[in-house]
Amino acid sequence: MQKPRLIALAVVVLGAGLGGWFALDRRPVEAAVAVEPPAVPVTAGLAKAENVPIFAQGLGTVQTISTVNVKSRIDGEIQKVFFTEGQEVKQNDLLFLIDPRPYQAALDQAQANSEKDQAQLQGAQVDLDRYSKLVGSGFQTRQSYDDEKATVAQLQAAVKADQAAIETAKLNMQYAVIRAPIAGRTGKLMVDQGNLVQASAGATLVSITQIKPIYVNFPLPQKLLDQIRQAQAQDVLEVDAYNGDTNALLAKGRLSFIDNHVDSSTGTIDLEATFANADERLWPGEFVSVRLILGTRPNAITVPAQTVMTGANGDYAYVIGPNDTVERRAVTLLARQDGLAVIGKGLAAGEKVVVGGQYRLANGTKVKAAG
Repeated sequence: MQKPRLIALAVVVLGAGLGGWFALDRRPVEAAVAVEPPAVPVTAGLAKAENVPIFAQGLGTVQTISTVNVKSRIDGEIQKVFFTEGQEVKQNDLLFLIDPRPYQAALDQAQANSEKDQAQLQGAQVDLDRYSKLVGSGFQTRQSYDDEKATVAQLQAAVKADQAAIETAKLNMQYAVIRAPIAGRTGKLMVDQGNLVQASAGATLVSITQIKPIYVNFPLPQKLLDQIRQAQAQDVLEVDAYNGDTNALLAKGRLSFIDNHVDSSTGTIDLEATFANADERLWPGEFVSVRLILGTRPNAITVPAQTVMTGANGDYAYVIGPNDTVERRAVTLLARQDGLAVIGKGLAAGEKVVVGGQYRLANGTKVKAAG
């Protein structure tokens, strides 16, 4: 009975030993055939050399060069309006006609008075000349001569007053026709045709705003003042105005004014740019993003802005080598602008860089680049 048991126990021990040997023998084989981890998918791009503008950026306000409130200088009824609201007008274009009839009547009366007084003056001067010859011979008294002389002086003064009345009446006739004092765009009509206006009330009939050309005022930090002045001494500086919401370029202008003092409360300097605004894309009161171009970086190295990452030791980027492995390389970042990172040191033109997917990478990681 014990002999079969011993045989069975021996078989079990032998089987366990063989199983352990086979398990130990297979481990190096499996390790030998283990595959490398899969390549990390990334988005790739190229470092480029291009001319990049150097600029200072701020928020500006569009302002008109001139705005005029048109008012009447005389009293009367508005007989006619020659424009529509929002119309663009030229200087001296007709705007309003005030009823001219009262002023025409005043002009006619002043001219009639002038003619009457001139006729009387002519007669008085003849009498005065006659009296001057008769006084010496005793046919006229000195009193009569003096009286006639005074009459001539009064009539001369009356003629001058008549001429002043004529000039005033003519001026009022001119004021009856109201013309545009400047070229620009009309605003809302404040007094409709048929209404009576009074010069003493000072009511605005319409406002005209000049928008071609137009100004943009914008502040910049005072630390840029010296750089701006040095750049301006070399050439006229370009100023670009962008839509604040869409960042679309609206207009190009020139820097025309630097304020004569720094605002100590904000530490900024006020600047002003002039824009031709031929297409009227700039509108008074509008807020715009402003770029003052100070120069150009020739052949600057640029990569997409998201290429450059920031770590504990500064800025870096991943460069893809010929064998599709990446190298983490420190870079010097000069600026981020218009979706680009401008590199001072660390990259060369033509190098392939990782634009997206950096968070799964380390030095030597194999990648599968797309893009």
